[in-house]
Amino acid sequence: MLVSEIFLSIQGESTYAGLPCIFIRLAVCNLSCTWCDTPYAQTIEGSSELEINDIVNEVKRYNCGLVEITGGEPLVQAETIALVKRLLDDGFKVLIETNGSVSLAPLDKRAVKIVDVKCPSSGHWGTFLLKNLDFITAEDEVKFVIGDRNDYDCAKQFLSENVKDRTTKVLFAPVRPALEPRILADWILKDSLKVRLQLQLHTYIWDNERGR
Repeated sequence: MLVSEIFLSIQGESTYAGLPCIFIRLAVCNLSCTWCDTPYAQTIEGSSELEINDIVNEVKRYNCGLVEITGGEPLVQAETIALVKRLLDDGFKVLIETNGSVSLAPLDKRAVKIVDVKCPSSGHWGTFLLKNLDFITAEDEVKFVIGDRNDYDCAKQFLSENVKDRTTKVLFAPVRPALEPRILADWILKDSLKVRLQLQLHTYIWDNERGR
């Protein structure tokens, strides 16, 4: 597998924010969002080629039971399915963050899926596979990264028309520094949306330091 980095940090996003978490950042992405905060993981440049056993052994070096597989886009590598199953079988709680443009069907049902729906300012509006909604459970999370009012309106409409009651774990995250969190908070409160305002906790602790 092509791995950009493996490190221990504080989970900065999702409903698991604040918890210690091991991150497996896989290399290569099929999208190139305008606001991507890990552009170094979009290609194979600087990545390492590791076997699943090597990855699991590295994860086991840390005394932590929570693991997130992220990217890049982790599901563009076919071996990710086997990696998720192996970690789950070894007793880890596994989160997988994916951009929603690749099928979730093969994923082990025990994994927690954190699925992005790309908004217009990302440059990839419309890439979400609606069929993936069939694989979203109450334990999974749907995330919208919001860069402006148009993004917000599109996210709100998508939420109403498609997500509905599949999960209550819906995240609205402002693009930093393009959208002030308090502006997004005001929109959410005005519309009485049942969503979670998500700030990237790790960036407030370590700024954008790689590997944190």
